[in-house]
Amino acid sequence: MPNKSEHTVKAFDEDIGELRALVSEMGGLAETAIGDAIHALTRHDLETAARVIDDDNRIDELEAEVERLAVRLIALRAPLADDLREAVAAIKIATVLERIGDYAKNIAKRVPIFDHRTDIEPLSILPAMARIVQEMVHNVLDAFAARDAAMAKMVIERDSAVDDFYDSLFRALLTYMMENSHNITQSTHLLFIAKNLERVGDHATNIAEMVYFAATGEYLEDRSGGENYAPDPEELEE
Repeated sequence: MPNKSEHTVKAFDEDIGELRALVSEMGGLAETAIGDAIHALTRHDLETAARVIDDDNRIDELEAEVERLAVRLIALRAPLADDLREAVAAIKIATVLERIGDYAKNIAKRVPIFDHRTDIEPLSILPAMARIVQEMVHNVLDAFAARDAAMAKMVIERDSAVDDFYDSLFRALLTYMMENSHNITQSTHLLFIAKNLERVGDHATNIAEMVYFAATGEYLEDRSGGENYAPDPEELEE
């Protein structure tokens, strides 16, 4: 007959499994939201854009569920070492995923600004950039579920490709604005969208660093790299 200790271990494993499942569900919704938002943008699909905005509520709800479960697990199970790191990482990752969902929602909110006649060539580059950040989110959640530090490092290494996309788009959109003043409004909105995607890549990288620490108990060295050519458009707002 199972003793009290075995029951405790089983209950703890169940809580950890539920925690991982909630984070995985949250990540899947955030990943899908990014793809749907870009699909809505390129196809001028207002219905899909509206669904992305509405579905963000579920991501917010899941963040609260993750936090409640992780706090309960820490308080009742008193996990040690790697188990404690995983519980804390889950809370932090959920917060970042909620922010990723917000970026997808922000993209979807800009869809009505464009129409099917929009002919700005950099718009065709955004889906490729979005695919990379979607893959980063997907892979980093796989790394979290598997406690795979090596996979987490691979996600971090992909962030430079996202930065390169953003720099290229910034230059292209700046050229469009200089060539024709009628392009300024839509180009500015595309710049914000590109920055949203770039920030998703940064957040996926942040999650990867948390996963690495949760799996190994060690911090990765600070990422090196030069300054981006393009400024953050949020800094240009009054």
